[in-house]
Amino acid sequence: MTDTLAPRGTQSSSRRIVTEIPGPESQKLHARRVATVSAGVSATFPIYVDHAHDALVVDVDGNQFIDFTGGIGVMTVGHTNEALVQAVTEQVSKVTHTLFAVAGYEPYIAVCELLAKHTPGTFAKKSVLVNSGAEAVENAVKIARKHTGRTEIAVLYHGYHGRTNLTASMNYNMHPYGTGFGPLAGSVHHAPNSSPFHDGLTGAQAAERTITHLEKRVGASQIACLFVEPIQGEGGFIVPAEGYLGALVDWCRANGIVYVSDEVQSGMARTGAYFASEHFGIEPDLVTSAKGIGGGMPIAAVTGRAEIMDASHPGGLGGTFGGNPVSSAAVVAVFNEVEKRNLLGEAKRVGATLMPLLLDLQKKHPVIGDVRGIGAMLALEFVDPATGKPAADVTKAVQTHALHKGVLILTAGTFGNVLRFLPPVVITDDQLREAVAVMDDALSSL
Repeated sequence: MTDTLAPRGTQSSSRRIVTEIPGPESQKLHARRVATVSAGVSATFPIYVDHAHDALVVDVDGNQFIDFTGGIGVMTVGHTNEALVQAVTEQVSKVTHTLFAVAGYEPYIAVCELLAKHTPGTFAKKSVLVNSGAEAVENAVKIARKHTGRTEIAVLYHGYHGRTNLTASMNYNMHPYGTGFGPLAGSVHHAPNSSPFHDGLTGAQAAERTITHLEKRVGASQIACLFVEPIQGEGGFIVPAEGYLGALVDWCRANGIVYVSDEVQSGMARTGAYFASEHFGIEPDLVTSAKGIGGGMPIAAVTGRAEIMDASHPGGLGGTFGGNPVSSAAVVAVFNEVEKRNLLGEAKRVGATLMPLLLDLQKKHPVIGDVRGIGAMLALEFVDPATGKPAADVTKAVQTHALHKGVLILTAGTFGNVLRFLPPVVITDDQLREAVAVMDDALSSL
């Protein structure tokens, strides 16, 4: 194991723990944090990052970690990607901000052109750029309501869409995201999803259940939009049964409902396709994107059918920092890197390497109830082998063990019993094997 990160542009499989976790410098920073940062901001890991590259993160104490979190799906192209850093540096020295609605600039337009090209569907598309995934979701709701003249919003069980007032209402788990912050937004209707591991239904059966619920509870003629994560993120990387999403799209088309694919977490090369919807052969009316498209810079988008996107009157969409020129330059660099370095292929490689390792882990440890996901978006669900009930304690124990051994992993799932893996797609096979070996050690020690 090396003492420092490998030179920029090279790969390393190293992880190195040189202090207790957290180390003394992280402890000092945490004391400063407690004094000045709102307690409402959670702290998953007790470490503070100093620098990072590709799939390695180094904290202020010199501890080096393999990163399976990727900034919760943001760092698809890897930490401090050279092309992205160069693009941002060049742009920040030219123009940092004007507000696109006042005086436009080319990078904003270039981003919209790239999104029109790479989101599913060959129809004419337009976009609006904003700052975050939640803001993209809110704007997609506005656009769908304006286009349809309807008010009601449909979402699925175990979905997650953000922490604003409206998006907290759209989340399946309002707690903790909406706890004590009410009253939350109304006109949001939750319907059963497809979760093969839990419900055992075919795609057609699950779709019939979803549609029946919405038709009886709300009425299709009242619904402006249906929001669906093609692979549910915070809900536990739930991959729907075959045919489920297609049936929902068909129902939406037949009833004048705008089908919105929330690809904030699953989009931008994460699954081996530009957008996860492609794996299911569907063409959403609108797509929300964020996280990975900016490679670490704050930016998000709503992209969709031109006639729907143009429903808004001038001034109805936008915001001060939406599509900031520096963030837009980062998006262009990310798209270029995906093409140049075949990062769609790299995401598939991650899945092809990691999935068999996880399946072997499942054979060895009966507490692993399910292994699922696509590409570089994979997960383990832990359940009590005797009862089938969620084993959140095991999930937390593995996460904690991995942290102290130099691997950063996130939990997920409504019951907190899922480990989700969102590594940069440039992670090496050796790093993947090393991380899985750490998880194997954790499970063996329980």
